[in-house]
Amino acid sequence: MPRQSSRQEILEVAIGLFADAGYAGVSMRDIARFCGLNVGSIYHHFRDKDELYLAAMQQAFSGRAERLLAVLNSDRPDRRRLLDTVDLLCRQLAEDQTFCRLIQRELLDGDERRLQQLAQTVFAEVTEALNRLCARLSPGHDPALLAGSIIGMTLHLFQSAPLRRFLPGYRPEHDDPETLSRHLQAMLERGPIFTEEVERP
Repeated sequence: MPRQSSRQEILEVAIGLFADAGYAGVSMRDIARFCGLNVGSIYHHFRDKDELYLAAMQQAFSGRAERLLAVLNSDRPDRRRLLDTVDLLCRQLAEDQTFCRLIQRELLDGDERRLQQLAQTVFAEVTEALNRLCARLSPGHDPALLAGSIIGMTLHLFQSAPLRRFLPGYRPEHDDPETLSRHLQAMLERGPIFTEEVERP
């Protein structure tokens, strides 16, 4: 007789499977098999694959979102908040490559309905907080594009790591999250976002 499994255990298994094979590459039967359950036990917790997938993405991001929001909404100066956010994001991506692969898989799949769901239910709160911070720091720039550029640069450094190791100029320290964080912070401090902040009356 198949053993009982909690919703939490199912989500942990599903996160790893979705990261490795993407949404289309994983079935409810696959998840049940890896959990040691029959498929009916999965449907006891989740109405369908879409609901399970969304819950898995929320689970994968929830702890990270709380920590990012704590930094973004802290009472530290705006400049420091942005740099601390970049540093935290680097550490989070280094700690858990599974989450990084989940995002990569979803962007590659490009399913508009799922992307809209994820934007609204998983990433919206952190994105809104970062947009507000960017708007205060650099009112001359589009805050959504600025926030997206910061996130994009950070993600790229981690997602491109397997290729970067074979490119000219690579050094082992380029895989160190502290090195990447310092690099990104230095780029931001030398760029127009902080220059504009200093020059404003």
